[in-house]
Parts: sequence; structure tokens; C-alpha cells
Amino acid sequence: MNRWITSVRSNGWVVVAMLAAGLSLLALPRVAYPQDADGKLRIIAFGAHPDDCEFKLGGTAAKWAAMGHHVKFVSVTNGDIGHWRLAGGPLAQRRTSEVQEAARILGIATEVLDIHDGELMPTLENRQKITRLIREWKADLVLSPRPNDYHPDHRYTSVLVQDSAYMVTVPFFCPDTPALARNPVFLYFSDGFQKPNPFTADIAVSIDDVIEKKVDAADALVSQVYEGGANGNERTLIERRADDPVARREWLGERRKGGEAQAANRFRETLTKWYGAEQGAAVKYAEAFEVCEYGRRPSQEQFRELFPFLPKP
Repeated sequence: MNRWITSVRSNGWVVVAMLAAGLSLLALPRVAYPQDADGKLRIIAFGAHPDDCEFKLGGTAAKWAAMGHHVKFVSVTNGDIGHWRLAGGPLAQRRTSEVQEAARILGIATEVLDIHDGELMPTLENRQKITRLIREWKADLVLSPRPNDYHPDHRYTSVLVQDSAYMVTVPFFCPDTPALARNPVFLYFSDGFQKPNPFTADIAVSIDDVIEKKVDAADALVSQVYEGGANGNERTLIERRADDPVARREWLGERRKGGEAQAANRFRETLTKWYGAEQGAAVKYAEAFEVCEYGRRPSQEQFRELFPFLPKP
């Protein structure tokens, strides 16, 4: 007699129908986070350029890494036109070295794809690249920019990740890389864009305990932070004290802490939701994230599994 098995994923359950002589329908319970055999979460984040993830996620990544969870940043382009006096291969190599040093400081992995800065397109080939990276990392959680952004590379990074949000579970799409057994949770980085819809903070994380580590990671991104990237000039070097490692680190600390303090105030209501009134009100520095509706939609309990440094309710 022919036997066959089909599986349907629904609301955290895997229903397996086994048709054979006398075999019945089986319901297997939801696998809790983390699902990797070592008991650690697997998080992968995609930024358009070698600095995007570090600025948007550096603090939270450091918290995951400190607990032994597996975090990887991917720059979808190599950043080879992101400077006002240097470009091409030498700049791409320099920016790769910068994010490698930032990754060492944060305790995470990093990868820079060989796609030209400013030329990213939402092609089938690039969708396959992103899908394979998510599968290879066996991700529980995937992060990216939102699709409404001023920079085309940012927008298309978001589109590519969105387009992979279902395909990572489809066995015969990129069949050379095994499909994931269940869809990860997909989150967006925060931003200030209002149209067509503003960012909604579904979760906010206190980074008070890792703010210096986040600043240290940003300090490694010299071409962007102290030299101004594509929009810098000779004046930028003077204003940001680029030739003095001590003075420029002090300048950066004030700038980054000011931005993360603004985020804490902006997302105070969400911080209070997750940390409670007293502790939420005391947070000085924060990062926030929005759930993408294309991936797995986590419950509050699952959010706390994915962000295990949040206080117990």
C-alpha cells in the first residue's frame, strides 16, 4: 500500500497526516524558542550597507551575544561608493574590515555581500541569496529595514527580506539549501518615516547596560562615523576630530547616547509595557522593533523567549 505524509503548520502546531493502514492523524506540540539543539537563539539581521545593522541593532545584538545566542549581521551591499574621496574595491575592503572589528566588539558574526553600493535590485537571484542565508543560519528571528525609506538600497533590502519571509519554508525554492521547518519571526528596525505609514514599536529594549559597547562598535566604523561617508568633506574631519582617537570617541559617545536617549523617550510607552511602569520609566537608552506581518506572529510569551533579557512579567 502506498504511504504518504503531509504537514500543515498552523498557530504554532505541526499537524502530520499519515495515510497508511490504520494510521491516524497526529498533532505535535509547538516547538518553543529557541529551537536549535544547543538551546540558543539564532538571529540574523540584514542591512543595506556596512554600518546599518550596527547602528540599528548593535545594543540588542550585544545583549543576545552576551547570553551566548548566535547573532549575524549581513550587509547586502559592499558599501563601495559610501565615501566622499574613496570608492571601489579599496573602500569595500575598508568597510568590510570596519564591520568585522565591530562584530568582534559585539561578539557576533558578520558578512558583506559582493553587490555594488547603490545598485541593489529586488531580483530573483538576490531573493535566492537572502533565502539561502536565512536558511543556512537556521534563523529563529530575522531583522531588516522597513520598505519605506529614503535610500533605494534600504528599500530593496527590505523587499528582498519580505520576499523571503514565506519562501524560506518552501522546499523546492532553492532546493540546494534545506527549507526551514517553520517560519521565523521577522522584525523591522525603527525609523522616522511617516508615509505611507509610520513605524510602530511592538517591542523596545533597554540597552543601558551595553551602551558603551554599542558606541565602541560604532567607533570602529571610521569611514562613516568620523569621515562622514558619502556626504562628508574636509570640514567633517575637523568637526568630528577624526585625527584624535580619544577626542573623536568622546564626540561619538555624546552623539550616539543622545540618539538612543531620544529613542527611549519616543518609545517610552512600549518600554513600560515590557519592563513595567517603574523600570520602563528609568530606561535611558533604547532600541525598538516592529513585527513584519509576513512572518510568524509571536505571542507575548514567544516575544519573551526571543528577547530573554526582558524582565519576567
